Amino acid sequence: MKYKELDKTGVLIPAIGMGTWGIGGFLSPDYSQDEKMIELLRRGIELGLTLIDTAEMYGDGHSCA
Repeated sequence: MKYKELDKTGVLIPAIGMGTWGIGGFLSPDYSQDEKMIELLRRGIELGLTLIDTAEMYGDGHSCA
C-alpha cells in the first residue's frame, strides 16, 4: 500500500481509497443495491483497503449507516 503525506502535516494516508457517495443512493436513500455494495466494500478491505470516504449526506445518511 502506498501512502501520501496529508498536506505538510506529517500525517500519512493511503494513496488510494474508496468513495461511497453512490453507495446507498446519491442524495436520497436507495436500498436496492445494499448487498452488492457491502460485498464490494468487503472485497476492498480484503485487498487491503483502509481509506473509505463517507459522509452523512451520502444517500441522506444511508451510505454510512
